[in-house]
Amino acid sequence: MELVEVCRDSQTKAVVNLHGATLQSWINNGEEMIFVSKDAVFNNVKAIRGGIPVVFPCFGAWDMGPQHGFARTSKWTCSKPPFMDESGNAVATFTLVDTEDTRKMWNGNKFEVNYTVVVKTDCLVTKFTVCNQNSMESFDFTCLLHTYFLLPDVSKTTISGLGGLLYVDKTDGGKEKTEESDPKTISQFTDSVYKNASKDHLLTNVAGGRTINIKKMNFPDTVVWNPWAEKAKAMADFGDDQYRNMV
Repeated sequence: MELVEVCRDSQTKAVVNLHGATLQSWINNGEEMIFVSKDAVFNNVKAIRGGIPVVFPCFGAWDMGPQHGFARTSKWTCSKPPFMDESGNAVATFTLVDTEDTRKMWNGNKFEVNYTVVVKTDCLVTKFTVCNQNSMESFDFTCLLHTYFLLPDVSKTTISGLGGLLYVDKTDGGKEKTEESDPKTISQFTDSVYKNASKDHLLTNVAGGRTINIKKMNFPDTVVWNPWAEKAKAMADFGDDQYRNMV
């Protein structure tokens, strides 16, 4: 593994794996906030089960290539190694550009993706920028920051900002439904894509019993996922009981 540590101090830092630019760890004031499966595979081929995998250029099934695209299994470069900004925050930028393989897969498109990670005293900031390098042609894409949050007990966690929203229930054949709970709790297999969701979500009872305020911009949809017991057992790189400790 090639790891880059973005360190504000010994108690507040992040670790990014250049395989997929996957953020494997975010320690905030001594507490790990990010879930990584104990059975995750680190072979620089398979996507890492946990952390914050970068999904691009397609969220979900993709006719042109692997599910969730190629970014999470590609080798990224650390284009701006970690440094301290004027506010004392630790900052690093990771870059992915097109290759012969990606152009064959994705209509010959040329692109540059920059992913910046900022570690502050009280929060983690991620910024995802896509630049079209084609001379004339536009392209469409979808992207997702597939964040696995570490929890002591998923049954005691709530998620705000979803009540009344339309969502696609991928556990029920993709039926469109309306979320009736606010805040939402999780007690079964959940794979829901909420449309035009709030820019803010409160996630309660995460690691250390904390509440995380998730703020997002230019990511209109929100996905909530937990495989629950049966699906967890079906995944070789996910511990059978670890569904209790993530969302």
